[in-house]
Amino acid sequence: MGFFGNQLSNVVEWQEYRDDIIFWKWCNDEIKKGSRLIIRPGQDAIFMYNGKTEGVFRDEGSFDIESDIIPFLSSLKGFKFGFNSGIRAEVLFINTKEFTIKWGTKNAINIPAPQLNLPGGLPIRSFGTFSCKVSDYQALIDKVAGIKQQYTVEDIKERVLAVLDQLLMKWIAKEGRDMFNLQANAYDISKGIKEDLDMELCKIGIAITEFNISSFSYPEEVQRMQNRAASQSMVGDMGRYQQMSMLDSMSRNNSSGGNMAANMAGMQMGMMMGQQMANQMAANMNGMQQVNQLQGSQSQGNQLQGSQSQGSGMVPRFCPNCGTPTNGANFCGNCGQRLV
Repeated sequence: MGFFGNQLSNVVEWQEYRDDIIFWKWCNDEIKKGSRLIIRPGQDAIFMYNGKTEGVFRDEGSFDIESDIIPFLSSLKGFKFGFNSGIRAEVLFINTKEFTIKWGTKNAINIPAPQLNLPGGLPIRSFGTFSCKVSDYQALIDKVAGIKQQYTVEDIKERVLAVLDQLLMKWIAKEGRDMFNLQANAYDISKGIKEDLDMELCKIGIAITEFNISSFSYPEEVQRMQNRAASQSMVGDMGRYQQMSMLDSMSRNNSSGGNMAANMAGMQMGMMMGQQMANQMAANMNGMQQVNQLQGSQSQGNQLQGSQSQGSGMVPRFCPNCGTPTNGANFCGNCGQRLV
């Protein structure tokens, strides 16, 4: 990758550039007199001498190392090339772009869920993306570049996945979160994980610029339970649901010329409405019978009350018509007058 087979290297460049490489180190025995440095778009070049950073160059272009680069190096400003002598230096090329990396949990994360009474917790999987870029060149050199020839996106991904399960568990298990609707809290969970990951990777000079959770997945048993609950809540009033389905079917078939299908839908809707009317009539008749029974009971009560009133009437001592003593009889023994 950009290596030169001979000692007299005239060009210092990152020639075999790849999008998945974060940095690549150019190494050779010596940089000779007349050598040039080429910096392409999206690259920065860092000169290192004896393991120490001598200068960072960010402008793209082709530069003469002796006249354009050495005067700006910290400890090599006065270096003079000899006929057979050169600089034993390294050049670290940095990819300055932002990287977007896909991630996913290798194993299910067991989240405590007391309402399910699961000893090991509720197993949840998740996947998404995160973005990162080099933010601190010196930290990157001190922690990584000093011992590596190159550093790739896969290296960053492995480092993130090493701590991601713990961070997911930390932010998912926050108090008050609905374990069965984690997607509603995906933004807050992602924000918390991004902050923690950024603090972790800044140690090696990498900044986490974005972290996204695309989806959470549950065990099949929990998913089936969610589907049943969603179906029940969505159907609601079955009668209204059926009516709207029939009307929608009729509308679609009429617009496409499907008269037979529309007629069948109409017949089904008519049968359904007829059944509803029959049910309503039966309910009305049942109500009328209950009213009649109540009225009959009240009439019988009134008759009984009238009989009791007549049976308890007082018989006068003398007939009001002829004055003959009644002796407790209901009719007068002299003139036959009804006394009660």
